[in-house]
Amino acid sequence: MSRVLVVDDDPKILRTLEIMLSGDGHEVVTAGSAEEALERLETRGVDVALVDLQLPGMSGADLLRRLRDEHRDVQAVIITAHGSIETAVEAMKEGAFDYLTKPFSPDQVRHRLQQIEQVTRLQREVAGLQRRVGDLPFKADFATQNPATLHLLEVAREVAASDATVLITGESGTGKTMLARLIHAGSRRSRGPFVVVDCTSFQEGLLESELFGHKRGAFTGAVADKTGKVETAQGGTLFLDEIGEVPVHLQGKLLRLVEDRAYERVGDPTPRQVDARIVAATNRDLQEMVRDHAFREDLFYRLSVVELSLPALRHRTEDVLLLAADFVSAFSKAHGRKVTGWDEEAERALVRYSWPGNVRELSHAVERAVLLAPGRTLRLEHLPDRVKDREPATGGHDDLLTLAEMEEQRIRRALSLNLSQDETARRLGIDPSTLWRKRKKYGI
Repeated sequence: MSRVLVVDDDPKILRTLEIMLSGDGHEVVTAGSAEEALERLETRGVDVALVDLQLPGMSGADLLRRLRDEHRDVQAVIITAHGSIETAVEAMKEGAFDYLTKPFSPDQVRHRLQQIEQVTRLQREVAGLQRRVGDLPFKADFATQNPATLHLLEVAREVAASDATVLITGESGTGKTMLARLIHAGSRRSRGPFVVVDCTSFQEGLLESELFGHKRGAFTGAVADKTGKVETAQGGTLFLDEIGEVPVHLQGKLLRLVEDRAYERVGDPTPRQVDARIVAATNRDLQEMVRDHAFREDLFYRLSVVELSLPALRHRTEDVLLLAADFVSAFSKAHGRKVTGWDEEAERALVRYSWPGNVRELSHAVERAVLLAPGRTLRLEHLPDRVKDREPATGGHDDLLTLAEMEEQRIRRALSLNLSQDETARRLGIDPSTLWRKRKKYGI
């Protein structure tokens, strides 16, 4: 239950809310003016403040600003007459959680308090995850507010301290290579080399030589001995990017490398050993490839000692604007521009687009916009057409989403616009109570 401060100059409203909220188990503090409310707050902390906009002396809007500046942990709900809704919306821009329009019902008050309790619980959960991520060297580089991604970073921190083989999965553009680099940076091997092998960049016959090296004369064109990437990774980390593209005939040699850290150069039967950690990544479903006999089952299980699955950006919509802000800052500095933010139309386009190319696509779109923007503000016309028109890029996976996933995605996008719950429900075409149930269902 919450500690609730009720601020209203109408004694009847004060008494009614005090009886109702106390009956529901809340601890209630009442005040007939903003000045009295501030006096109460000097001696008693509260979780929620129900504040009438029309107060004698200091206005409810001024009280809200004081709460925002001096009592940041207090969630404020504005109470307003029907004709003052625009003022209430302005108050929400100043930091109010939501508003109630007179006359209101007990259920409406209870609904707002339930929403606040759920949001507060989620904020505490995220804060806890952020604290447990602790001194992970890459938490600032991997910007996120998404609980699932924060949990993944927590696991990554634990894994980084070991030599366990890691398999990173996720769609293209989700940040698999960055996560691999940062696991290396957080490991005891951080001063050693981080060696990348892009398994898609070499013809089938050359990949083995690239990995393991070769002896002079091993094949046509082998005019000198060559050191392979595996040997180069000695004392550090070997990152096998797009491991799903390795041909089946080479997977047995990779299995030996993963199991025993042993290998042979092409054309040289002399066994060699390497002391290197192995991290692999793929955007493919390796288990499905195992069922299709396109990937060795034993290699799959050896690689996936720890599997870290990066969520697609469409499943972490709360991160879109956070990442976009980072990209605006970085690209403005890199290109000598003066862009500092975006307008409302551009913001709506950013949050409603599904980003099938994930973080990489968002990065490219923001860089383009920064280059096109003549002043300090990104506008809708600076964004790519597919983003402006809400058209997902070719190769997106929206058509593979279940109905429940599509519903969750729509609700998350609507909530990211930071509208009131009633307005969000109206735009989604459902009742506020239905929106509440669905938020509870999806843990939003």
